Amino acid sequence: VSSSNLPFSQTSRAQELRAQNQVLKKGVVDEQANSASLKEQLKQRDQSLRKQEQEMDSLSFRNQQLAKRVELLQEELAASEARGKKGKNKGDSPSQHGLQTQSVFDEDLQKKIEENERLHIQFYEADEQHRRQEAELRARLDDLEEDAKQHQAVVDEFTTKYMETIERLQSDKARLEVKAQALEREAKECRMRTEECQQQLRRCQSELSRQVKQSSSVIQEKVPFNDTSEDVAGQALSFIQDLVAALLNFHSYTEQRVHIYPLDSSIEPISPLNQKFSQYLHENAAYVRPLEDSFLQLYQSITEDTVTVLETVVKLKSFADHFSSYTSFLLKILPYQLRSLEEESEAPLCTAALTVKNQELKSDMKRVTSVFQKLQSYINLLALPSRLTSVFTQLSAGLHSLHDAIKEMSKHYNQKASIEQELPTVTQKLSTTTECLLGSLGSLTSSTGKIATFFSNNLDFFTSSGYCPRGSTVALNPLQAESMLANKKKASAYISVRPPSVPYREALANRRILTSSTESREGLTQQVQQSQEKIARLEQEKEHWLLEAQLGKVRLEKENQRIADLEAQLAATLAGSPHLQTAAASSLTQSHEEAETEQKATGKETTLCTSLVGMLCTTPSMEHVGDEESREQLIKTHYMARVGELTTQLQISDSKAVHFHSECRALAKRLTIAEKSRETLSDEVKQANKNITRLQDELATTKRSYEDQLSMMSDHLCSMNETLSKQREEIDTLKLGGKGNAKKNKGR
Repeated sequence: VSSSNLPFSQTSRAQELRAQNQVLKKGVVDEQANSASLKEQLKQRDQSLRKQEQEMDSLSFRNQQLAKRVELLQEELAASEARGKKGKNKGDSPSQHGLQTQSVFDEDLQKKIEENERLHIQFYEADEQHRRQEAELRARLDDLEEDAKQHQAVVDEFTTKYMETIERLQSDKARLEVKAQALEREAKECRMRTEECQQQLRRCQSELSRQVKQSSSVIQEKVPFNDTSEDVAGQALSFIQDLVAALLNFHSYTEQRVHIYPLDSSIEPISPLNQKFSQYLHENAAYVRPLEDSFLQLYQSITEDTVTVLETVVKLKSFADHFSSYTSFLLKILPYQLRSLEEESEAPLCTAALTVKNQELKSDMKRVTSVFQKLQSYINLLALPSRLTSVFTQLSAGLHSLHDAIKEMSKHYNQKASIEQELPTVTQKLSTTTECLLGSLGSLTSSTGKIATFFSNNLDFFTSSGYCPRGSTVALNPLQAESMLANKKKASAYISVRPPSVPYREALANRRILTSSTESREGLTQQVQQSQEKIARLEQEKEHWLLEAQLGKVRLEKENQRIADLEAQLAATLAGSPHLQTAAASSLTQSHEEAETEQKATGKETTLCTSLVGMLCTTPSMEHVGDEESREQLIKTHYMARVGELTTQLQISDSKAVHFHSECRALAKRLTIAEKSRETLSDEVKQANKNITRLQDELATTKRSYEDQLSMMSDHLCSMNETLSKQREEIDTLKLGGKGNAKKNKGR
């Protein structure tokens, strides 16, 4: 067992390694893609850097031009100032013109200086930002390259482990193939031993059949098994006990269900009809228990010291009376059962499917009650003192009808329970009670089926004539039975001095075991014979075609050998005397023509050859009539080689199948992982979209609040500016008024 489990464990390990290898490969590919994208980003950054450097060069050139222009302007300014000093005396108008020109130059120079400063600042900031981004990208690229190296190392490590595992699995595969060949040889030996055992089994079967027939004739003629009725009654008692237990459970759980559905009695009172129905169901034990008790008394009355026939079984009348009372009980509760199902159908949450199932259950209950009424009639007829053996046949049919009716009711109840479980108002208490009720129905179906099968199997015993005077068709009366029992006791006392024989109970048990074993053995023997015939037919067809192929191969080899010999003879003849070439060629041609003529002449005749490997139709030749043994040996060799090739192909096919199965399992696992990751990513995307929507709403709300606040602040600033302007005006007015008062006071 350990050797057979080893390849599966190794195969699972290889599958895990293969899955890990695939995951690592995927990670490496992702990292390589990220690295390529980062390199592309770095390339774009370099391009932008070169572009900015070009812009900086152009700005530097522009700056130099501006600097030269500034110098020129300064020189012109200096020259103009010198000219201005010399020409002061000439008048004021040239001086004013020079001042205007100087102010224009100063303003232009100031603008150029400010523009140059701004461009320097922008260039410096762009250069610093580019350097930071380049450093970040280079650091990230280094990290990614390091991660890629680590992933590649892990991939190499797993690849090495995977190759080692493959080598180990291949060695295990070779060892298992050798072991499989040994097991095939053992299977062949076991098959041969099985054939020998089957032959011995056939001989034993024939011998045992002969002995069974002889013993059966002796038993039927000499030994009436007096305690067969006691054994049958014991089996019937166990079945009746199972039936009583199932009926008690069914009525009890039905009572519990009435208190729960459609109205729960713990919350609100149930209808008066269901209360009456529950009261009747509570009394079921008073009608069901007496069935078991009366049948137990019937079983106890059947002993070896009594003659058991219908006329002498007095306790059967008591059982029939109790069965009649139980049938009356079923008739009494039937209207309440039907009305209870109608109330369930009238419930507010009752669906159409549930109503249909309730209707089916109503018809099933009516059918079960009618079958019980039929059984009551048959049992009452059996309890009468007359011998009505045909009643047993009707009773057997009635038991089968009861089993079918209860089976149908159980099926409909199961369907109803499955529909009820979908209702929103179903409680745990109702579900538990329904499950118990379904279990009791299953037990009731099983017990009725066992009783029907038991009655059918023992129908011959029940309808047998029993004890009666030789040559008479009239049954025994109680006086005759008592007299016969007295004679039986005398005979027992007479033969008590003889050595004890096999006990009756053991003989009955052996008889049942022998009957069941014979039936099982006959079925298995038929299956084995059919399989052997099919195998033999297929093997004959295979051997036929293999022999045909081998025969063609043998013929080809013979012809090739013959041609080679003739060519050697021709070469020797040509080497010995050159003038005999024409004669040798003509002889070679004549030999070929003779061979063809002989083959055509003999091709019309066929010979049927029989050997250990099968039958073959051959075409004999004049030169090779006695080579059957060599041909058979060659065919055997070819047959064994062909079997070896087929065995090798079978092993290779099994290995490929195992490999494909492993690959399929790995792909299925990868597909499951991909589906899970897809679902996870979908959830993340949904969550991200929700977050984006929420942030957009928050942004819009914040924007509106800021706009409102800005508008309020603007209004407030406007009002404050107006207030400040008013205060300034008041202050100015007060100052003016104060100055005027001060002047007046000084004037005074």
